Amino acid sequence: GLTILQWRLVVIVAVALLSVYLFAGAPPSVANMAQRIRLGLDLRGGTQLVLQVQTDDAIRLITDDTAESVKAEMVKQAIVYRQVNRTEVDEFTVVGVDETKDAEFRTLIADNQPQWDIASTGGEIPNTYTLKLKPREAAAARDQAVDQAINTIRNRVDEKGVAEAVVQRQGAAAAGEYEILVQFPGVDDPNQVKSLISTTALLELKAVVKGYSTREDALKDYGGGPIPSNLELLPTKPSAHASDFPFYVVERAAGVTGRDLKTAYSSRDQNNRPAVGFTLTPEGAKKFGVFTEKNIGRGLAIVLDGRVQSAPTIRSKITDNGEITGSYSIQDVNQMVLLLKSGALPASIKYLQESVLGPSLGADSIRHGVTAAVAALIGVVVFMLLYYRGSGINASVAMVLNLTLLLGAMAYMGSTMTLPGIAGVILTIGVGIDSNVLVFERIREELRAGKTAASAVATGFNRVFITLVDTHLAALISAGILYATSSSGPVRGFAVTLVIGLVSNMFTAVFVSRTLFEMVLNRKSSAEAISI
Repeated sequence: GLTILQWRLVVIVAVALLSVYLFAGAPPSVANMAQRIRLGLDLRGGTQLVLQVQTDDAIRLITDDTAESVKAEMVKQAIVYRQVNRTEVDEFTVVGVDETKDAEFRTLIADNQPQWDIASTGGEIPNTYTLKLKPREAAAARDQAVDQAINTIRNRVDEKGVAEAVVQRQGAAAAGEYEILVQFPGVDDPNQVKSLISTTALLELKAVVKGYSTREDALKDYGGGPIPSNLELLPTKPSAHASDFPFYVVERAAGVTGRDLKTAYSSRDQNNRPAVGFTLTPEGAKKFGVFTEKNIGRGLAIVLDGRVQSAPTIRSKITDNGEITGSYSIQDVNQMVLLLKSGALPASIKYLQESVLGPSLGADSIRHGVTAAVAALIGVVVFMLLYYRGSGINASVAMVLNLTLLLGAMAYMGSTMTLPGIAGVILTIGVGIDSNVLVFERIREELRAGKTAASAVATGFNRVFITLVDTHLAALISAGILYATSSSGPVRGFAVTLVIGLVSNMFTAVFVSRTLFEMVLNRKSSAEAISI
């Protein structure tokens, strides 16, 4: 059988070949590398837009919906009033409430609208009340409007197959900066991007006929096809819930659509499990009541842009308020709330900035970045060979393998290479050499103390290992915080590159470098020295 040293060599070669295959294909080529390493906007060129979500629109809709709900409840409880008027985006007044029903009115608001502050307003007409959305609720609604807009835009981008697009929040929500950064590498027409963003997503709730594992299985049930005209075969989203089928045959006619949805929100079912609550418009409630009563026991396909997002079972007749229950996590519920509300953009969009970066500028950035990385690599290799002699070869091999692992991991994870990412590659070279210097200097100390070469190498690696773990862990924490707190794509690209580089460097600086030393020592007698 193979010795431990031979097994370690097999692992190193296998990891190296896998990394080369991941980023350069088989056989390795520059063309394959260009396809597998995703380039960011700053390297490839493309269009960048900064959008501002007009969150007042979302607050105004909440205010109008609440005012309508209060009016309906007052009619139900026979509370007479003169009129209800919206006075601000987050405020409305109820004028001339029957003074004999004052207590009932306050109880109605406290029980049904706890998100609103109520105050009695003086004026010509007595018993007039002003309801204002609580600041915390307003801030949460504005944040949700931005998240919903991001989700809607991302759905449109995915539907159109625009690869490598970036859609993310920009700025701090606490500062009231409700902005979205949109980047489309390789797309040089801002109007095309604007058209894509402005398109309205289509949300439909349809009755499920049956779920299938494959498209072919579905067609077999209908004699090989086609599907009857009153039905349609729809796929699920790629990351559908584990209990869902990949394909569903559903009724073509929708029970309700996104135009009938008032709002959706996170809730808890009767067993205190995460669930999704939703409210429909009066007209939508009538339609949905008839639809659900007719389909009790069947699945309800939540369809967004022609893909089934989820298919919960209809347990009872649902009119204006409903609940979607199942084995959902809190993350599942939050995602479904966004999906239910992403039939259309939640608020109007204002274009603050648009810019087009030409591919020639991107190519220039790549050329300068690669030149800097190669220069750094050559400079470090020359230094290590001059200063550490034969052991410098060890360090150089470990460093090249480190870069190979970095590129392979980025290709496998689908990470985007940006200009700051190239800076991260150069920094990885420095970190890798720093690790080797720590080990090599410790080996020198052990040799000066009179130890044999084999003993010096073993002691050097063992004693420096904890130091390497500490320094790499501290750098990983810093890079993780940088990624989590940054809203900039290029900065996140730098953080991702740094994290991958740090992890691969621990492998090369400890496992690979030590294996190379032991290979050399295995061929020498115990009395021979090593070149360091």
